[in-house]
Amino acid sequence: VQLQASGGGSVQTGGSLRLSCAASGRTFSNNAKGWFRQAPGKEREFVAAIGWGGPAAYYADSVKGRFTISRDIAKGTVYLQMNSLKPADTAVYYCAGRRYSSISMDASTYDYWGQGTLVTVSS
Repeated sequence: VQLQASGGGSVQTGGSLRLSCAASGRTFSNNAKGWFRQAPGKEREFVAAIGWGGPAAYYADSVKGRFTISRDIAKGTVYLQMNSLKPADTAVYYCAGRRYSSISMDASTYDYWGQGTLVTVSS
């Protein structure tokens, strides 16, 4: 499975961006997907995840109410709509996928990763 993340860019505080993560190869429509981010000098952190069955989605407290994760099963694509962006959201954003349908906030439980897309929020 290959994941291709796109949609990053530079915005001002309060702006919006929508990230996309397209899957190719042997994919399963019901496996869980997640978004993680890594800011300069910091460890990679969980942002949001979407699964199949059970809780629909999980969000990090820092993005709850501002970010929305969704998926288009027909297109094999997962999206991250980011609104009310803050400078603290500046990071490289990575999409990731699991072999399983259950959601996880633990990066070590994800089996494949995209290459990352840079989001820069200026004040």
